[in-house]
Amino acid sequence: MITMSEPRPYVNGVDLDLQTRCAHYNGPLDIIGIKMKCCGIYYACKDCHDALAAHAIEVWPREQWHQAAVLCGSCAAELSVQAYLECSNRCPACRASFNPGCRNHYHFYFETDRSTAQSS
Repeated sequence: MITMSEPRPYVNGVDLDLQTRCAHYNGPLDIIGIKMKCCGIYYACKDCHDALAAHAIEVWPREQWHQAAVLCGSCAAELSVQAYLECSNRCPACRASFNPGCRNHYHFYFETDRSTAQSS
């Protein structure tokens, strides 16, 4: 699922630029925001959430991966978790490239075998 939002959803973060790069992740491909399951608010990254929110991050359970939870910082398309995980690091709407290294952090945001093992 991909939806286009007007106006562009607000993204929380530390030292954000217009494409959602933040103080923690600011390379040319760091252009996604993630709607946190715990609060329903977009943040640039887990570190921005840790710095600005007064609660712990909750991961998106697999049964809710149809929910829009990833924002393309280039075109403001909102992607479901499933669409984001299947997009081969390219926005399906505008074809902007996403950082492939983000896969190393999926367990912070989305239920994975790794996130399940860490919560046990």
